[in-house]
Amino acid sequence: MPAMNAFYAQSGGVTAVINVTACGVIETARKHPGKIANVYAGRNGIIGALTEDMIDTSKESAATIAALMHTPGGAFGSARYKLRSIAENRAEYERLIEIFRAHNIGYFFYNGGNDSMDTVLKVSQFSKQMGYPVTCLGIPKTVDNDLPVTDNCPGFGSVAKYIAVSTQEAGLDVLSMAKTSTKVFILEVMGRHAGWIAAAGGLAGKNLGDAPHIILFPEIPFRKRAFLKRVRECVTQYDFCVIVVSEGARFANGRFLAEAGTRDAFGHSQLGGVAPVLANMVRESLGYKFHFAIADYLQRSARHIASDVDVKQAYAVGKAAVQYALQGKTAVMPIIKRLSDKPYRWKIECAALERIANKEKMLPRRFITQDGFGITQAARRYLQPLIMGENYPPYINGLPKIVALKNKPVKQRIGSKFVI
Repeated sequence: MPAMNAFYAQSGGVTAVINVTACGVIETARKHPGKIANVYAGRNGIIGALTEDMIDTSKESAATIAALMHTPGGAFGSARYKLRSIAENRAEYERLIEIFRAHNIGYFFYNGGNDSMDTVLKVSQFSKQMGYPVTCLGIPKTVDNDLPVTDNCPGFGSVAKYIAVSTQEAGLDVLSMAKTSTKVFILEVMGRHAGWIAAAGGLAGKNLGDAPHIILFPEIPFRKRAFLKRVRECVTQYDFCVIVVSEGARFANGRFLAEAGTRDAFGHSQLGGVAPVLANMVRESLGYKFHFAIADYLQRSARHIASDVDVKQAYAVGKAAVQYALQGKTAVMPIIKRLSDKPYRWKIECAALERIANKEKMLPRRFITQDGFGITQAARRYLQPLIMGENYPPYINGLPKIVALKNKPVKQRIGSKFVI
């Protein structure tokens, strides 16, 4: 049987190590030219397939592909675009299979989170219905760390390291001026429904009085009175109070503290910034001088401080996805299985997408202290190994060295326009 082509796409918000996974996919595929002829990448994610706007990765040298290991962002472009159900929009799926057939694509690798795994599962099922079965593999990627079954998600370890380091550094900064200046510092981190990233901030605090003094999780309903009481206690006892808050912090009725009233491309509530909301509460009720920071894209793009464990795992899932595909496995996702905490040992296995698609893994209650404002020792045992090790990029003229791909297009074979 002649070798078929593979299609790889990046989906949703990128991470510091998503390009590491791309490197793992492409380098592994290149080792099997008799089975995978070429890897085409979607320009701007799955949209690149629907619009027949694909990138020919064979035009990139081995050195360029290797340099993806230390380049942040999404090398081929990503997109927040969710394919609706087959019943709602069969035309999109037909278009996808039409493109795959026209370009002899027999493998589909989709690098993303919860919604992306659902897409991979649907494409796998629909391709069989269309009489053109495609080997479909989901590849985990999400800073939110909320994919089930896998122990953790590539991208999380690095953002966790960034938040832990930032919390420690900012805490020492505030402490140094607390007598005469800022009393309260608030760091807002990502995490719409799950508090994994916020929990990582807790790693900065090793001793009583260390920052952070308060962590606000989506899993714990926000109680204004209890929050303000704790802020006052911390300032009284330690002279300052550092707060790490998840963007998804919410009241007991489920309403986000920072609900903006709009929705994103996936239908999720658009959040307008919880840090200033909390800062105003502190100012109005306690009168303390405050500062706040919103980590936003900085936390997920910080390749310069990536966790070495995260880099290794990001490459491993990309490599494993290709290997599983060549073994004939489809509608599965490589997962990380933890073997031990100390020493930290892990391996790659695979799991059926039915167990993963459209499901979220929340921060367990046993990882949160009884008062709801901190992390437990169990959380530390889980989180600590994921931020271990440094994997610094090469530097040139004082800045990290990044690679710019040629991203030459694959010649279109259908040509008809498809409106997104």
